[in-house]
Amino acid sequence: MNNDPDILPNITLGYHLYDSCGHEKKVIKDVLQILSGHTVTAPNYSCMDHGTVAGFIGDLRSVTSLPMAQLLGIYGYTQVSYGARDSSLSDRRLYPHFFRTVQGDETQYVALVKLLLYFQWNMVCIFTTYDDTGERELRLLRNELTKFGICVERVFFMTQDKIIDASVTEDLRHYMKFTCIKDSDARRLCFNNKGEISEPLEILNFITKIHEDTGKMKIGKGLTASIGAFDESLPPDQQLNISPADIIWKYNKTPYSRCSEKCSPGFRKAVKRGDHICCYDCVSCSEGEISNETDAENCQKCLTSEWPNETREKCIPKIIDFLSYETDIVAYVFLLLCLLSSIVVVLIIGIFVFFRNSPVVRANNRSLSFIILISLKLSLLCTFLFIGKPEDTTCMFRHIFFGIIFTVVLSSILAKTIVVCIAFKATTPGSQWRRWMGVRLPYSIVMILSSLQVLNGIIWLYFAPPFEELEMDSFPGKIIIQCNEGSTPAFYLMLGYMGFLAAVSFVLAFMVRTLPDIYNEAKYITFSMLVFCSVWIGAIPAYQSSKGKSMVIVEVFAVLASGNGIMFCIFLPKLWNILTNPEPKTRCLSE
Repeated sequence: MNNDPDILPNITLGYHLYDSCGHEKKVIKDVLQILSGHTVTAPNYSCMDHGTVAGFIGDLRSVTSLPMAQLLGIYGYTQVSYGARDSSLSDRRLYPHFFRTVQGDETQYVALVKLLLYFQWNMVCIFTTYDDTGERELRLLRNELTKFGICVERVFFMTQDKIIDASVTEDLRHYMKFTCIKDSDARRLCFNNKGEISEPLEILNFITKIHEDTGKMKIGKGLTASIGAFDESLPPDQQLNISPADIIWKYNKTPYSRCSEKCSPGFRKAVKRGDHICCYDCVSCSEGEISNETDAENCQKCLTSEWPNETREKCIPKIIDFLSYETDIVAYVFLLLCLLSSIVVVLIIGIFVFFRNSPVVRANNRSLSFIILISLKLSLLCTFLFIGKPEDTTCMFRHIFFGIIFTVVLSSILAKTIVVCIAFKATTPGSQWRRWMGVRLPYSIVMILSSLQVLNGIIWLYFAPPFEELEMDSFPGKIIIQCNEGSTPAFYLMLGYMGFLAAVSFVLAFMVRTLPDIYNEAKYITFSMLVFCSVWIGAIPAYQSSKGKSMVIVEVFAVLASGNGIMFCIFLPKLWNILTNPEPKTRCLSE
């Protein structure tokens, strides 16, 4: 440095050498002796005849460099260490005059963690010195390892004579007027904001040999090989540069240092109770969750419109599901039953039209019979509103249209029953029931009773119309397209009103079922209302306990079963009488 005119022109540096012997008390004594004048130790006094102390170089270890930095900081002297790595010395607020030509422990900790992660090791042992520095380094290193899920299985404390220190190849001398220096290879080295010279850390492969006599491990001279480096100045993903092919492992196999096997995608880590965080079980992601990385801490929940695949590694779109002709055989079964039932109704209507003047057809109000048959046909055709992809339009008219049409059926049946009751009561001479006899009575009953259901439907559509709804959570992996009733009270009011009409018809028909008349259909109405009530009493609980297209299946079944029940219970006996008793029809026609 004295021979280089570019560094300190017209200034000559000298030096005094002191050996601290690695003891804190001795290093304090040596520093005070240098400051006092080499002969006596007099704090705050300088007895030197000539020369000025420019700064201090040292010490090698942190345990002696720390008291030096604390003492020299009081007097404002610059200190340059060539080996102290304690991370606390990077605090510029406490040690503004301290510099070092090596990086602090923090950089080594980062490099060590990246090296462990590179080899996928998460269970390690730590060797450190049995002193304050060793305990501090252990605490800091353990904290850094914990951040990345690396566990410390055991800590070994060693005395100083068992530590093998790497030799220092050179000492960088400088005067602190400059912030950068050049080494022997003409490389420009600068101190960073922590007072450290940041250089890449070389990663060495130590090749060990075992002494045959003592059985102790020894690291001999020349048994090291450079296998990479760590450069903190580079981006995080480029800081570690290592050549695995150049590493010499014992038994030529990379050591395994893990407490548990890796968790594959589709699983998450579940830490074992009372054990290291590195010791865990692999638990499959819960329903509706995935993990797409190895050793995932937590599983990620899929969107409401998605569902995990079989391996639970990624989310896939949910299947759209509804009662469809393309995917459900039961839809074709309902379609076939609907068509057959409609054909039967048409045949009955045709037969009734052909024999419209027969006593069987005329005996129980021919017009009401036609109203019931036509309404039954329309109610059976409502099946088509329930099958297929639900839309707002079909949802709005599905229940309301069926409710109104079937209310017409039940109102007509109730009107027929009331007419039968009045007719037999009016046979008594002087009976007051005679004035109720007439053509307008049954039609008035049908109009009034049906209008109440129409009013309910109008109010329902105006205030809370049914609409298409996507049910995401009822069935795993499926999106159910279904109809929301809009107003649950209106829906059950519709069913309750039909049940009320059926119950009144059943009671009245049951009362007059034994009246003497060959054409009395009260007993058939009784049985038909019993079938209707049985169907819907069983269908409503099944409807409430079902979800998705199962609800639609229950509804379609109830529609077809109740419609066919009324058709066969009331009109099949009439057909039998028409087709098997032609003589009364002939007499009627001849009359």
